[in-house]
Amino acid sequence: MTAFTLTSEQQQLMDHADRFAREQLLPLAEKMDNEEWWPEDVMPQLGELGLLGITIPEQYGGTGMSMMDAGLILQAFSRYNHAFALSWVAHDNLCANNIYNNGNEAIREKYLPRLCSGEWIGCLGLTEPGAGSDALGSMRTRAVKDGDEYVINGSKIYITNGPVADVCLLYAKTEMDKGSKGITAFVVETNTPGFKVAQKLEKMGFRGSQTAELVFEDMRVPAENIVGVLNEGHQVVMSGLDFERSMISPINLGIVERALELSVEFAKTRQQFGQPIASFQMVQSRLADMYVWKETMQTYCWSVLSEVSGVDETQAGRGEIHAKTAASVMYCANMCNQVLDNAVQVFGGNGYIWESEINRLFRSTKLLEIGAGTTEVRKMIIAGELLK
Repeated sequence: MTAFTLTSEQQQLMDHADRFAREQLLPLAEKMDNEEWWPEDVMPQLGELGLLGITIPEQYGGTGMSMMDAGLILQAFSRYNHAFALSWVAHDNLCANNIYNNGNEAIREKYLPRLCSGEWIGCLGLTEPGAGSDALGSMRTRAVKDGDEYVINGSKIYITNGPVADVCLLYAKTEMDKGSKGITAFVVETNTPGFKVAQKLEKMGFRGSQTAELVFEDMRVPAENIVGVLNEGHQVVMSGLDFERSMISPINLGIVERALELSVEFAKTRQQFGQPIASFQMVQSRLADMYVWKETMQTYCWSVLSEVSGVDETQAGRGEIHAKTAASVMYCANMCNQVLDNAVQVFGGNGYIWESEINRLFRSTKLLEIGAGTTEVRKMIIAGELLK
């Protein structure tokens, strides 16, 4: 594969995901948005179709493919139901892929098969009410050793899949005086006593993707559930964030592809002054800009995904790949915002109506400039690597 074309196998994979999303996920999108509803039966379907555990080896129930392949599936899902796509990537990348990359063999064998089959849904517990961009340095959730267990107290917020998750990859302070270090990752089953969904959060966009505040009250977790090295969880976070950022870019791309498709269709059929608005040069100008932004997004997104596919957890979190993943998601999120702004303008009053699909797409854009590190944090990462 080059940065500009897909292999026939990759195109077939993308078409497979696109077909499922168009036929199965698109009809669910409006209900998910209106009611913040979650379709419980879809994840097991994806497991049966080989569309879960994409980067997990077959011995654990996955498909053993690359980050690039996972990104293509995510892009296809995002075209038709970006809310579900976000939950899918939180499950498959943030949770399952992190557990595979950093967990020991016992943890892999215990948790990955059920995550890959869709029997269990996963989430990642990092952000806290008082710790967003400074998620590590300001972390207050603590885990205190008590015999062969750790007692965890604290809370997490804005947790994608929080209300529906069966497994949480949770970060907690195990050394309180170490600043942004002294953190440990634990894999926690959400039916553990002391694990509570404090509230389900209602959002402006991505409404069908379930989001929660989680609270932990004297929750006991076995020491054997540590993922990675004790007190070295910051390394799990930093390596995982590079993979996460590279996988947020395809969400932007899928949304933009759908927005352009809808805008072209609307411009051809909407009549004003006795002719379709597609005949107006100012409308054509907007459509042309949207097309160019989409194409450049795809080229950059695929290029970085291809490069990330050759990086393991020991290389991520620093160096040029650290800057490139931040740059990819920053550029794609910024362009997504611009494309959707133009799309709503093409739709005019029709785009301002809550029930319209283009309105649903427009409401998604802001999260993509905030999640996985804000635009400002992304710029800090890029500049930091340039100035070393």
